[in-house]
Amino acid sequence: MRIMAAEETVRLDKWLWAARFFKTRSMASKAVNGGHVHVNGNRVKPARMVRVGDGLHIRRGTAEFDVVVLGLHSRRGPAVEARSLYRETEESLLRREQAAQKRRIEEHPAAAPSRRPDKRDRRKIRKFILKD
Repeated sequence: MRIMAAEETVRLDKWLWAARFFKTRSMASKAVNGGHVHVNGNRVKPARMVRVGDGLHIRRGTAEFDVVVLGLHSRRGPAVEARSLYRETEESLLRREQAAQKRRIEEHPAAAPSRRPDKRDRRKIRKFILKD
């Protein structure tokens, strides 16, 4: 994979897809339109051109990434090469690690049921879900 020179630019949605933050370009485009991606602190559109040195704030589900663009590429390549396109800030890494630890502490797995629901139980479940 060839990393482009600093004077070239790439569309934001293409870069997010190439850097493997989103599985498809349309998902990246929807995230940008939904306000989940900011460039240098500003809300932008998917067609915004990204340059080397730009700071991105990306929110994907519960995870938030603060990254600096190190390279540009409009094609999706292997994950190892995609990671070379950006550098995540130390604060972002620390924040994500703390959130992961908090989730591990707070999550309590539900106990497995002792048996499958019978006909009466299924009726109760349907009644509860439908709120009749």
